[in-house]
Amino acid sequence: MLVDNGVNGDSRVQKAARSAADAGWEVILLGRAPGGTPQTWRLGAAEVRLLKVPLPMAKRPHEFRRSWLRAPLAYPPTGIAAHRAQAVRAWRADLRVRRAELTAADRRPALRWQLLRTEERFSGLVRRWVSLRQRELTRARQGRKLDGPWDRAFTLFWQRVQGGGAWRRLEPGLWDYELGYGPVIDELKPDLIHANDFRMLGVGARAKIRAAAEGRHIALVWDAHEYLPGVQPWRDNARWLPGNMAHEREFVPYADATITVSGGLADLLQAEHGLAERPAVVLNAPAVDEVTADPAGSPDIRALCGIGPDVPLLVYSGVAAPKRGLSVMVEALPELAGAHVALVVNKPGSDYVRGLVTRAQELGAGDRLHVLPYVPHDQVVPFLSGAQVGVIPIQHWPNHEIALITKFFEYSHARLPLVVSDVRTMAETVRSTGQGEVFTAEDVTDYVRAVRSVLADRDRYRAAYDRPGLLADWTWAAQAKILDGVYSRLLPERPPRSVGGTPSAPLLPAGVGR
Repeated sequence: MLVDNGVNGDSRVQKAARSAADAGWEVILLGRAPGGTPQTWRLGAAEVRLLKVPLPMAKRPHEFRRSWLRAPLAYPPTGIAAHRAQAVRAWRADLRVRRAELTAADRRPALRWQLLRTEERFSGLVRRWVSLRQRELTRARQGRKLDGPWDRAFTLFWQRVQGGGAWRRLEPGLWDYELGYGPVIDELKPDLIHANDFRMLGVGARAKIRAAAEGRHIALVWDAHEYLPGVQPWRDNARWLPGNMAHEREFVPYADATITVSGGLADLLQAEHGLAERPAVVLNAPAVDEVTADPAGSPDIRALCGIGPDVPLLVYSGVAAPKRGLSVMVEALPELAGAHVALVVNKPGSDYVRGLVTRAQELGAGDRLHVLPYVPHDQVVPFLSGAQVGVIPIQHWPNHEIALITKFFEYSHARLPLVVSDVRTMAETVRSTGQGEVFTAEDVTDYVRAVRSVLADRDRYRAAYDRPGLLADWTWAAQAKILDGVYSRLLPERPPRSVGGTPSAPLLPAGVGR
């Protein structure tokens, strides 16, 4: 099983690996070590290996060159700028200590004072010179983002010349993943590769091609998490999206089966790539069987916010980013007297989150906004259940329109009434089930209306969860059966698992094998 991140924080990948191992498959999950130091641990019966995967090709040649014409005074982009700035700070820190020593001394020689003042003035000049060269370096970098007319022409040229292979010129950083993962996969000799998302699709496909040349067959499962044409580019250049789309198109034909996160995305993928069969849908539902059975072992969201049991508490749990629409929750605080907001986010100290905190303070509601870190995945549902309303204010982006995100299901199992923006699939679901209210995305007034409606009659919205089968279908246990069915169809010759999920024959040294 392949993923391009550090596994922690990717609940879908963790659940898939654990449940496949519990079903009797030998699972080795390969990820990328965030700090560059290889790591390994167990995830249930699955083995996790984080590999050292440096990304030198993610940088473009111009990032290593000085911009003599645009910024002749700038430092070279070698890291020397940060070194010089830190050296000047250290120098001035030493001068402050020396000044303090002279001030506290009984005797204050005039010559030493004069020399100190002269050095302080000189250090100030050096600091301004270093700051100027740093600013010039920043300006040079900002002025070369690969999004100008030349870059669009470059992209179009290679698309015309190389067609689907243009990613090799447009997004060469994809080779870093191949060089980091490929040798390990070849050594494992897997029977099946489960490639998560678009980067790992190419890695898995090339491993399958190499295995075929040796007379071995590898079944390839592509797990498409997002609709790539609708993704906001992860890098600020004109080549990222067309490069990754070309890469995906080249290697989709090697997938023996495709799975994805929603029916809407399954339809889009089938149409986009001309797939012979519609991808199987494996929802991002929570693994409720892994939820901690000891409430005392879970953190209390209200205690962390410092509020009592009767205070209205609205919670958002997930990634903190502008397109997630969190500013609506902050701007509405003055209109929702007494209500508190908890943001349970991946990066509590990010610039975006700090900006939200500052804005809440400007609105006079800083004491009612609480920023909290993620909790372990088996504690998420009981942790969220301490709130009164679950909020999903995401904005209109193609991938937001076509899927129910993980937090939707976690809120549901926490039996929280929902307030969600009018992105298509989620709004249709909420209106159908009656589990919450829908508001117009980015509209503070309509958001306030929806929150007030839910707070006025929470029991009516919570009653939706009593509908037979609703929550049972929204569990990872139900999704794991679909995933196991895909694996079994691709590897029908493998020995059946025995009772209890233990293989009836020795496990193969495989990425995923029975």
